[in-house]
Amino acid sequence: MTITLSILIITVAMFIWGRVRADIVALTALAALLVFGILTPSEALAGFSSPIVVMMIGLFVVGGAIMQTGLAKLTGNKLMALSRGNETITFLLVMLVTSFIGAFVSNTGTVALMMPIIVSLAAASGMQSSRFLMPLAFAGSLGGMLTLIGTPPNLVIDEVLTEAGYQPLAFFSFFPVGLIVIAIGIIVLMPLSKIFLSKKQNGKKKDKAKSLDDLVDEYQLLDNLHRYIVPSKRYGVADENGGVMDIVGKTLKDLSIQKKYGVSIIEIRNEKKSKLGLVKDVNQNMAKSSSTISVHDILYILGDEEKIEKFAHDYGLRKMKDVKIDFYDLGLTEIVVMPTSNFAGLRIGEANLRKRFGINVLGVKRGEEYITDNLIAAKLHVGDMLLVQGEWTNLAHLTSDTSNWVVLDQPEKTADKVLLDYKAPVAAAIMLLMVAMMVFDFIPVAPVTAVIIAGLLTVFAGCFRNVEAAYKTINWESIVLIAAMMPMSTALEKTGASALVSQTLVASLGAMGPTALLAGIYFTTSLMTMFISNTATAVLMAPIALVAAQQVGVSPYSFLFAVTLGASMCFASPFSTPPNALVMKAGGYSFMDYVKVGLPLQIIIGVVMTFVLPLLFPY
Repeated sequence: MTITLSILIITVAMFIWGRVRADIVALTALAALLVFGILTPSEALAGFSSPIVVMMIGLFVVGGAIMQTGLAKLTGNKLMALSRGNETITFLLVMLVTSFIGAFVSNTGTVALMMPIIVSLAAASGMQSSRFLMPLAFAGSLGGMLTLIGTPPNLVIDEVLTEAGYQPLAFFSFFPVGLIVIAIGIIVLMPLSKIFLSKKQNGKKKDKAKSLDDLVDEYQLLDNLHRYIVPSKRYGVADENGGVMDIVGKTLKDLSIQKKYGVSIIEIRNEKKSKLGLVKDVNQNMAKSSSTISVHDILYILGDEEKIEKFAHDYGLRKMKDVKIDFYDLGLTEIVVMPTSNFAGLRIGEANLRKRFGINVLGVKRGEEYITDNLIAAKLHVGDMLLVQGEWTNLAHLTSDTSNWVVLDQPEKTADKVLLDYKAPVAAAIMLLMVAMMVFDFIPVAPVTAVIIAGLLTVFAGCFRNVEAAYKTINWESIVLIAAMMPMSTALEKTGASALVSQTLVASLGAMGPTALLAGIYFTTSLMTMFISNTATAVLMAPIALVAAQQVGVSPYSFLFAVTLGASMCFASPFSTPPNALVMKAGGYSFMDYVKVGLPLQIIIGVVMTFVLPLLFPY
């Protein structure tokens, strides 16, 4: 027991010190428990196979899909419209919406779903996401007190009461308690988050690189870019053989558009919609000499408007409104021609960059001059800056050819920032399906299974550019932190430390009256939950609270509610609950930030509920 408590104390001290990454501290503590023989290897590694940890991984993926498809941005914009950019109203909306969802969905799932929305909202409004992310995590736990299914400790105390022959708790027996703790949470967190969390900058500097929209504006691409669709019924002009000129089934090489009309097709897009029009699939393709034109293809044509209209008229194409460049499959980047380049002195048409590297040159910047017309005849000079278009993988490959050019940004990272907004309805449907599987009992699926299914569906449905992008959404530091700290609860129970604390509590406070004993049960449970999972703490403390109530001759309901409150309202450390760990990295929080903001809330809830619980559930 002494060794276990020593390891725990040193671990907490290292968390407070904050100079070593939290996940490394947790792994070191885990290794120490193994070295001293307190835990077996299977016990020590149990956290990495825990359903909670697996569920956290899946929720990161689902949350990433919500962010990648623009669903987070869309929802964040709706919340921002409601708050009208007011930080106080935004804070209230975050707390209330998250608490409501947390009443029916696990607090971990609630926070994982809301986190990308809040990050997107903060970025769009210019607010600091750190002001909202920790309150978001706490709100998920506070909302869990509204219903019987809101958090596992609620189910634990209901089971203990039922087995002891008492009236079982109803679904909304917790509702008054939940309303009170949510109100306390809002009142306490509003000033504390502003004082202690607003100074955080998420540990990131603003990216000063040009955005894709900046590049479009700088080279004025939209001035010479037009969209035309290939209709099913076309009325082209007569060709030299007396037939009608038709574009369908022809390759770009067959058409010789650049030679005949002096314009270039840079993209061939195909869009498919479901019958209801809710789900859309978009395929962007580079215009290559071998590309074949089909009915309903959308052609992005670059060049002089009169020449483009002549081409469209000849082949019976229909002009589309609102030209907008999307970057789902095709991107933009700038490259600078080096002195050692094999292409310096060649005309762009002679360089044949499309065939060799799969890229189109859309513009040339030479000093202060921008060249966008008749690019095929433009000669490449050393130092020229070229705006090139291509598939994201082809643009990424350009970075390895340092003898010919230097790529000015990082295409792979730029691609990760592009929203696949046409997949937003799909992501929303998957999220709702996951929530339904977690909420409704008639769907025989465990929460962790629901999350795994949802995570896989986001990948299969194309909510990510590729599988690697899905893996990048997982915050492995948070995962390792929780998984490595979970076995600490096993060590404390195995060595008898947990039982000693609980037995000492009853022995010391039992004679002081029910109110003192009630407070002792709450704060002991609250303290233990900082190092043991809230469910395990509730399982341990609920029978003790029941016996303690019987010994002093009072109703056990308020005592058992003190247990579930103490187990669920644990905010003073990042590893006490999965939601706390989920927001740690994204908010740029240290261990002491949780102490400064979470500990006062934890104490105030305990003090208030010590006097309120006997009023709601009389002795």
